[in-house]
Amino acid sequence: MTRPNLADWQPRPIPQRAALDGQYVRLEPLDLAAHGDDLWQALQGPQSDPLLWDYLPYGPFPERAAFDAWLAANAASSDPLFFAVLERASQRAAGLLSFLRMAPKDGSIEIGHIAFGRTLQRSPASTEAIYLLAELAMGTLGYRRLEWKCNALNARSMRAAERLGFVYEGTFRQHMVIKGRNRDSAWFSIIDREWPACHAAFQHWLGSDNFDSQGRQIQRLEQLRAVSERS
Repeated sequence: MTRPNLADWQPRPIPQRAALDGQYVRLEPLDLAAHGDDLWQALQGPQSDPLLWDYLPYGPFPERAAFDAWLAANAASSDPLFFAVLERASQRAAGLLSFLRMAPKDGSIEIGHIAFGRTLQRSPASTEAIYLLAELAMGTLGYRRLEWKCNALNARSMRAAERLGFVYEGTFRQHMVIKGRNRDSAWFSIIDREWPACHAAFQHWLGSDNFDSQGRQIQRLEQLRAVSERS
């Protein structure tokens, strides 16, 4: 394997605290006053996903005051840089996610702290939310490496990473202690030479012609990425 020539490499810009627009979702910089009520209902309300907090290092939040304090701290943070995910159909915030572990000098950045309410899960909107951050990092800002990490026991997150095009790199054993339990962390990434095929697959998958009249996908994201990789 040849070594990439990085003689002309320049540190990449840090993502700005600015909204990102898609066809299914709008990502807005997290704001307690603007998003707190919606996110409380989506993430802690009666119809929320009871498994949501199992592998996150915080939550659940039975008391609204503690939830608001957590949101306010996230909103004030620059790394992680949090975004609320607003569904265009309802104009309500239904989840959040962030950039984190930003290393502009090395061109490495991670997507994480993903907490999606039920209406976002397994939907075009959730895929587009990830795509918008990935495209900003890898396309617009020119990062070399996009990371995804999760608890190795978190089967849902592991499947999501692979579906979205992240490549499994290995597991850090006994990496953390979370909520009094051991966490082995699975590491995934997309690197710059892999991004064009991922980008093309995302764009095709999210297109209206990839869904039937019932809103069901016609081609899977993995299939489209395999076609793009062969092109």
